[in-house]
Amino acid sequence: MATAIVVLADGFEEIEALTVVDVLRRGGVKAITASIGKTTDVEGAHGIVVMADERLSDIKNEEFDAVILPGGGPGTENLKNSDETIGLLRRQKEAGRLICAICAAPLVLVEAGVLEPGQHVTCYPTCVMEMDRASANVPVVADDNVITGQAPGSAMLFALVVLQALTNGSVAAKIARSLVTDVLEH
Repeated sequence: MATAIVVLADGFEEIEALTVVDVLRRGGVKAITASIGKTTDVEGAHGIVVMADERLSDIKNEEFDAVILPGGGPGTENLKNSDETIGLLRRQKEAGRLICAICAAPLVLVEAGVLEPGQHVTCYPTCVMEMDRASANVPVVADDNVITGQAPGSAMLFALVVLQALTNGSVAAKIARSLVTDVLEH
């Protein structure tokens, strides 16, 4: 069974985080949420409080098939300032495992130095100026071991592409059909 960690910081974008967790779990992936804070309670950008499964500090040395970062302006800044998150991303890159970020969170990938020269990503339109390689016109970009998503509106497609990378196309297609979405067909 594939494992994924969704790293949560206060100010995270709820749609991006919870959609990914939901889709991955439906697809049979062990998706764990981890708070970068001192407790498992994390408040999203829109005031929704979520209780994470773990604290990142308690599981930071475990290995995961995918590390996933939701965006949200304040959440992204908190992730960028988290030494544990940066260390986790660097270990993930060294191991050649999947690194995923959506919305403003690809900025954390830049901060961690885990993108290869010329590697293509997408991000929230207002973040493009801070990333020399990003496109704001593409909902999801998968380039080698990095998957990035544009914004809350692309969260379902992003989640399904991550699921496809962790399982296979038939699992992702089955979950897409069960959710009555055709986003993988476009």
